[in-house]
Amino acid sequence: MIYELLFPLSSEFSILNVFRYITFRSAYAGVTALVIVLILGRPMIRALQKLQIKEKIREDGPQQHMVKSGTPTMGGLFIVSAFLLSTLFWADLSNRYIWLISFVALGFGLIGFFDDLLKIKQGAGLKAREKIIYQLILGFAVAAYLIYFVPNRADYATLLHVPFFKEFKFDLSWGYLFFMVFIIVGTSNAVNLTDGLDGLAIGPVIIATLTYMGIVYVCGHFTFAEYLQIQHIKDAGEIAVLCSAMVGAGLGFLWFNAYPAQVFMGDVGALSLGATLGTIAVVSKHELLLILVGGIFVIEALSVIIQVSYFKWTGGKRFFKMAPLHHHFEQLGWEEPKVIVRFWIIAVVLAMVGLSTLKLR
Repeated sequence: MIYELLFPLSSEFSILNVFRYITFRSAYAGVTALVIVLILGRPMIRALQKLQIKEKIREDGPQQHMVKSGTPTMGGLFIVSAFLLSTLFWADLSNRYIWLISFVALGFGLIGFFDDLLKIKQGAGLKAREKIIYQLILGFAVAAYLIYFVPNRADYATLLHVPFFKEFKFDLSWGYLFFMVFIIVGTSNAVNLTDGLDGLAIGPVIIATLTYMGIVYVCGHFTFAEYLQIQHIKDAGEIAVLCSAMVGAGLGFLWFNAYPAQVFMGDVGALSLGATLGTIAVVSKHELLLILVGGIFVIEALSVIIQVSYFKWTGGKRFFKMAPLHHHFEQLGWEEPKVIVRFWIIAVVLAMVGLSTLKLR
């Protein structure tokens, strides 16, 4: 919006030329989203309390978490609202990827919103089958659009690029459609599973989004992409503005979500942020890299799969003391802040290794 209004005036006022630079607009998109959340955060938390939108802690979870019962939830509403509003302010709104990713954030956010609402009103959210069907519908819509309705992606739309290798890429043909859906839906649910401790999910989301902010910028810059021998994605650089807004909103939310949390993000935040991150990965053609950069989410999801599979296979035995994995460490005696910070450290290391793959080819 600001870009659309002010950049055309740059021919008369040279100072407005700064709006042509993605780096400038990205910086201020992040600051804007951060300020929005910090200003609106406390009033929105009070509103959630007044409306009795509070978290109900499961009885089969860690007993020390029972004290968190009654903490306001659905704080993801102001993460998603802030980063989308900031994106509208600072991004080039003629860019199709901005609208596509915003659509994903809103769509998955709505699924999470109704899931949270039903949990509060009825004690149980959407049925697992219903939730996954809605997610798959949105995922297939996004994947089909990227493959069949973006002309400048035709030459590489179904190619899968492998990190650490220059020329190791292969064409998945129609199978790539299902692969993209798996990345988007899988990331959405993996972030949701990780959201079990104060600040645990939002920290790695911020770290992964920062990493992809750099990736989409170099992918969208022809010279940088050619030098690094990665796929040049026309117009992808603009996604950096959205990524920065997402980081700013995440940091603002962390102000209130840091231990001990004043508010939880709920499914409305976790599903939306995870799907948004997954979509950014597929748009930038760095899908496999998300397995590394978002390694915390992968590990958390795998811990649940292993726990459930082992439980069924052994007739009732547990592989971990409790799943997802962060609860396992709590049961070992780790204090919650220690689990959170150590997971963040691992997320930072994985992000740095992920970024190194841009050069190690």
